[in-house]
Amino acid sequence: MKILIVKLSAIGDVIHTLPAVNALRAHYPGAHIAWVAEEAAAPLVKGHPALDRVIVSGRKRWAEALRSGYRRQETLREIGRFLRDLRDTRYDLVIDFQQLLKSGAVTALARGGVKVGFGPGMQHMEMSYLFLNRRIPSVSMEHHALSRNLMLLRALGVPASRIVYRLPMDAVDHEAAAALLKQAGIAGDRPLVAVNPVAQWKTKLWPNHRFAALADRLIHDHGVDIVFTGGPDDRPTVADILSRMRRKAGDLTGQTTLRTLAALYRRARMVISTDTGPMHLSAAVETPVVAIFGPTAPWRTGPFGPGHAVVRLGPSCSPCFKRSCPRGDHLCMTGLDVDAVLKAVTRPGMKPIRRL
Repeated sequence: MKILIVKLSAIGDVIHTLPAVNALRAHYPGAHIAWVAEEAAAPLVKGHPALDRVIVSGRKRWAEALRSGYRRQETLREIGRFLRDLRDTRYDLVIDFQQLLKSGAVTALARGGVKVGFGPGMQHMEMSYLFLNRRIPSVSMEHHALSRNLMLLRALGVPASRIVYRLPMDAVDHEAAAALLKQAGIAGDRPLVAVNPVAQWKTKLWPNHRFAALADRLIHDHGVDIVFTGGPDDRPTVADILSRMRRKAGDLTGQTTLRTLAALYRRARMVISTDTGPMHLSAAVETPVVAIFGPTAPWRTGPFGPGHAVVRLGPSCSPCFKRSCPRGDHLCMTGLDVDAVLKAVTRPGMKPIRRL
């Protein structure tokens, strides 16, 4: 049995598919299972114990290179190698977990007997079902994204109820996380709270001055160490937050790989985050998340599982799922005050951040 999983990006989407690949491995223990992923999310699946192969697409980088003309011939050779890797095996089963045009194109190019995914009727599918020869009846988008993946497998006769991620972390990742914390001046003698304050959508952002006030109060009132995380492009935002703080916090923005970040979150007592990939990474390593939501729906894409909290104002216009606020005032995020987030951090049932 040869199985190809198509789930290219983003980080959260890939994490939501990990329980499905574990279910496939449990049901087909002797199968050859491959995964097509994009470069940004590939570290989450490379070395995964349920996979035999990872085929990496450099789609975004290739598109930029072809637009600019820079290293065009080398890029074309890379694309050719990717296509050869994609097509060097005939798969018995190709599963499109993404239901987008880009995943549909990969599904179409792959050599496979059965090409399966959800049929028409779901939002944002971009008619990807046209590339399938077996279409599973669509399900409501109001189910969580992770649950929808498992529902797709159950429709194929694959038992899929256990939520197991098995992120590929090793001792090197944990040692790297410890070294980064030490470098940031965090000795490890106090509870650690990680804060990931940035997201790709402007409408998902909570004001910087409130993140600063929240971090100050957590340090003062709860005796914790705070460390900020994010990608290289997030450095100006985190620098602005730190400049508004009265107390010292660590900054590891742009210094972690995905696997090192997962190891870092595993060490934390809690992660406070906007609706973005690292929020799901924290949930996958079973560290409690306090997630700040505005224009999106936590029941669709919130931190999955027990022990997490979502802070959401929920005006009538939310969720709008828009990258630009139709109202112009970002009320769903700007209307949330620091006390609302602190209440979620200390709510009954949330793992205490103080050492007992």
